[in-house]
Amino acid sequence: MTDTIKTTVSGQHFINGSWIGQADAFNSFDPVKNSKLNWQFANASDDEVAQAATAANTAFTQYRSKTATQRAEFLEAIADEILADMDIITAAAHFETGLPMARLQGETGRTCTQLKLFATRLREPLEPRYVDRANPERAPLPKADTRLGVLPLGPVAVFGASNFPLAFSTAGGDTASALAAGCTVIVKGHPAHAATSELVTRSIEKAIIRCDMPQGVFNLVQGNSPQVSTTLVTHDAIKAVGFTGSLKVGRILADLCAARAEPIPFYGELGSTNPQFLLPQLLQAQAEQLATTQVQSMLMGHGQFCTSPGVVVAQKGEALNRYIATMTENLASLPAAAMLTPGIASTYQAQIDSLLNNGDVTLIAQGQSAEAAHHTRPTAVRVYADDYLANSELQQEIFGPCAILVECDNPEQMLRIANALEGQLTATIHGSEKELAEQGELIETVAYKVGRIIFNQMPTGVEVCHSMNHGGPYPASTDGRTTSVGSDAMKRFERPICYQNMPDALLPDELKSDNPKVICF
Repeated sequence: MTDTIKTTVSGQHFINGSWIGQADAFNSFDPVKNSKLNWQFANASDDEVAQAATAANTAFTQYRSKTATQRAEFLEAIADEILADMDIITAAAHFETGLPMARLQGETGRTCTQLKLFATRLREPLEPRYVDRANPERAPLPKADTRLGVLPLGPVAVFGASNFPLAFSTAGGDTASALAAGCTVIVKGHPAHAATSELVTRSIEKAIIRCDMPQGVFNLVQGNSPQVSTTLVTHDAIKAVGFTGSLKVGRILADLCAARAEPIPFYGELGSTNPQFLLPQLLQAQAEQLATTQVQSMLMGHGQFCTSPGVVVAQKGEALNRYIATMTENLASLPAAAMLTPGIASTYQAQIDSLLNNGDVTLIAQGQSAEAAHHTRPTAVRVYADDYLANSELQQEIFGPCAILVECDNPEQMLRIANALEGQLTATIHGSEKELAEQGELIETVAYKVGRIIFNQMPTGVEVCHSMNHGGPYPASTDGRTTSVGSDAMKRFERPICYQNMPDALLPDELKSDNPKVICF
C-alpha cells in the first residue's frame, strides 16, 4: 500500500487549482517504527504562501456569491469524494499517525458527517432574521426599514491538528464551517500527516471540479518550518484563522494576528485538563466502575484527545482507596506505546519526569515498561488539594495518557479546586441524583469555567450536532463565545450587516419579507 500511495502523492502544494512546488524539504514519519517514510514534501516559500492567499482572495469574490444551496452541494460533494477515497486516505493516515484503522475509518465518517451537517444548516437555516419595518409617520423622526443579515469574512487560514488527521485537519470542522459561511480556505497541512492532507485535498479537488467552484476556493500549503505559519497569518488577504494545537504555538499565532495593521480573529483551541469531580455518594457506590472508565477514557488515542480527562478531584476515604486500587490494577496491565510524533512523546516524557520529581506528588501507578525508546507509559499520580492549588505547574495540561488525582479533605476543598480552574473545554461532575441536587454552587462554579459541563459521563467523544459547544474560556480556546464543533461553528467566519432602506428586489432572499424565518418588528 505504501507504494500505491507513493504514486498518488506528489508532495506538492495545491494552489489555485494546480499542484506546484519542489517536494524535497521533509519526509512523512512513521511514529510506530520511529522512522521516516518514503514520502517527501515541499516546504512552502513566502511567495507560494502569498500565491495561495491571493488565489483565495480572488476566488472569494466569486464564491461569496454562490447560493446557500450551491455551497451545501459543494460540502456534500467533498464528503462523497472523501468517502470514495477512504481506503487510500486512511491507509496513509495509519502509516503517518499509528492510529488504528477502525479509529481512522470512524474519524473519516465523522469528517463527512460534519460536512453534511453544515450542508443541512445551509438548506434549513436555524436562526431567524430580524427586520424592523419602516414607519414614516413616526415623530419627531421617521423610522427607516432595517434588516439584519450576515456576510462571510473572507479568506480563512486553517491549521491541521496533530491528533485528528481528518476531523480537525484538511477537510475538518474549521474548513467545513468556513466554506459553509461563504469563505475561501487556505489549509496549512500538519507535517505529521502531510500525505493524508494531500490525499484529502485531492478529494476536495474533485469536488471543486464537480461543482464548478472557483479554483482558489481551497488551497493547501505544506511545510515543517514555522515561517510558513507566520507568513500565512500575517498576509493581508487572510481575514480569520482557525487553529487546533498547543497553547505555546497558539499564543504566538494569536499575537501575530492581533499585531497586524488590520487585526483579525484567531479562533484557537489550545488545550484542556477536563477535570472529573467525583462526589462521595456515587464514589462509594461505584468506585471500581468510575476508576475503570477513567482509565479507558484517558487511554483513548493514548491520551492524545483534546478532551482526555487529565485531572480527578475526589474526597479522601475508603471509597477513594478502592478507586485508586482499581486504577492501579488497570494501569499496570497497559503497555507503553508510541505517540503521534517524536516531539509530542519527548514533551510528554519531560512532563512526566518533572511530575515524578515533585516532592508533593505520589505515584499511583504506571503502565508496563517501554520496550522501545520512543514509547511512553500511561501514568497516574496523587497530590493533596492544598499542594495542587499552590503549584500552577500541576494545573497545566499534560498531553498524553496521564491523570493527576487531587485528594480533598472536604467539599469546601473541592469547591476551591473548581474556583481555581483555568478555562476548560469540559468538566464532568459524577454524582447521585440526590447529591447533584445539593451541589448547586459547585455546578455553577464549574459551568463558568467550561464550554461543556457533563454529568456522569466521560468527556472523550464530541458529538457532531447542532447543540454541541466545543470551546471554552481561555486557555481552552481564544474566544469562549465560539465553538469549533457543531453547526454554530460557521458563525465564527461571518459578520453582521444591516441593510437600511434597501429596495426589496435587491435584498438577499433570506431578508425578504416572504421568508418564513423573518421576524418583523
